[in-house]
Amino acid sequence: MQEIRLTPTSYIVLGLLARHERTPYELKTSVAEGVGNMWSLQHTQLYAEPERLAAAGYLTVTQEETGRRRKLYRITPAGREVLAAWLSSPPTTELPEIRDIHLLKVFFGADPGPIARTQAEAHRAKLAEYESLTHSLEEALEFGQAMALRAGLAHEREMIQFWLDVAEAAD
Repeated sequence: MQEIRLTPTSYIVLGLLARHERTPYELKTSVAEGVGNMWSLQHTQLYAEPERLAAAGYLTVTQEETGRRRKLYRITPAGREVLAAWLSSPPTTELPEIRDIHLLKVFFGADPGPIARTQAEAHRAKLAEYESLTHSLEEALEFGQAMALRAGLAHEREMIQFWLDVAEAAD
């Protein structure tokens, strides 16, 4: 077993595999349907990271002998241990970065009006998606998933208002 530095991507993979075994494609689908709304990942990471975690002993991998030769990953006791340690680590005062390319453009002098109107509409669409999820999944969500969805709803509402304010100030 090799010692590796674990990253947020590592914990996403471990967290998803703690629920049940998956192929890299199933990991990608699971991220797109859930955690990807609050943590962006490149799809290639979801193919490379399980290999890295398997080499470190945090996952096991089995590969189909025939057909598409898909790899199926399972979390090991060591993987569950490091995931549990991360989940129980003390909270910090570290705040997330705002990584918004549109805000960056406005910062550097782009015409804010068209950007603001387009972004307000994009955030309205995302809000509608979250509201739809709320109505369809309300009973099925675990506490943490429900709180993440509530945060997404609040974020989209705030961003809609922010971009409407920018559009108004620009006009």
